[in-house]
Amino acid sequence: MGKYVTKKSDMKFQSQDALKTVQSVIDDADAALRDKSRRIKDSPIGEAVAGAFGVGVGAGIGFAGLYFGGSIVGLSAAGITSGLAAAGGLIGGGMVAGIAVLAAPAVILGGTAIGVTSHIKNKKLRESKELLYKNALAKQTAILKALKEESNADKERIEYLNGLNILLQAAIKDLQHDLGIAL
Repeated sequence: MGKYVTKKSDMKFQSQDALKTVQSVIDDADAALRDKSRRIKDSPIGEAVAGAFGVGVGAGIGFAGLYFGGSIVGLSAAGITSGLAAAGGLIGGGMVAGIAVLAAPAVILGGTAIGVTSHIKNKKLRESKELLYKNALAKQTAILKALKEESNADKERIEYLNGLNILLQAAIKDLQHDLGIAL
């Protein structure tokens, strides 16, 4: 077993939201196994399944996504400069010294809070990946079994099961990468 990927930019799945796609494939595979009449057209992720089937086995299908967010808060220039000058005056300086005075507690407390929160989030992300990996393996095994048992099924059903299998293979491969599991 390799080492768990800790650097976000090297991860295939960088957040809990990115893992939702894998869960959707697992859920659809579960529905397909319960209902033998289910086809691609019945699937909420039918386009992805059809696309995966069209691409075929062995193609690199990525699941990871990036999510950005942010906000901007504005204050008047006069308010900012006078506040910084007053804070800087506490240590015998001006506006520039005021930046250090006002920023120091926020940087120290913020850095600590970010570190603790990041550690907890990363632990939960890893646990989610491990659980999804196990579930994806189980569903892929079940899909392969269904393909054998339903070898006489119509073309649409076989394509649907094959598409799910391909998506599960890709998810498993990407999860193995992130978890440091040898391929």
